Amino acid sequence: METATDIASIASPYSVEVTLSRLQALITSKGLTLFAHIDHGAGAAEAGLQMQPAHVLIFGNAKAGTPLMVASPLLALDLPLRILVWQDAEQKAWVSYRQPEALLRHHTIPADLAKNVSGVEGLVRAALA
Repeated sequence: METATDIASIASPYSVEVTLSRLQALITSKGLTLFAHIDHGAGAAEAGLQMQPAHVLIFGNAKAGTPLMVASPLLALDLPLRILVWQDAEQKAWVSYRQPEALLRHHTIPADLAKNVSGVEGLVRAALA
């Protein structure tokens, strides 16, 4: 079962747009693939609705993810990794992601492969520095 502690949320010192740009640049500079950028706010606007800015970045690396999914096929439900960049009611930007410990708890991941999902926090913190 997923709990609130499965998700980490870190306040950004930047706007949603700047945070998003910094994360995208860092993802690509680290040699990771940015598979998708989902703009939920734009989707809401197309439907005639309004919502706070919310963007999901889906990214990863086949060399890191494939061995994980071979060891635990259901992990494909959680890979590639995802980061949510969103804005709260006070106009504060946040970055949220599923904590690697939650993935390790929910899936059978061999200890030697745990490092393959552990870098997301470092990536987020580097982008917010």
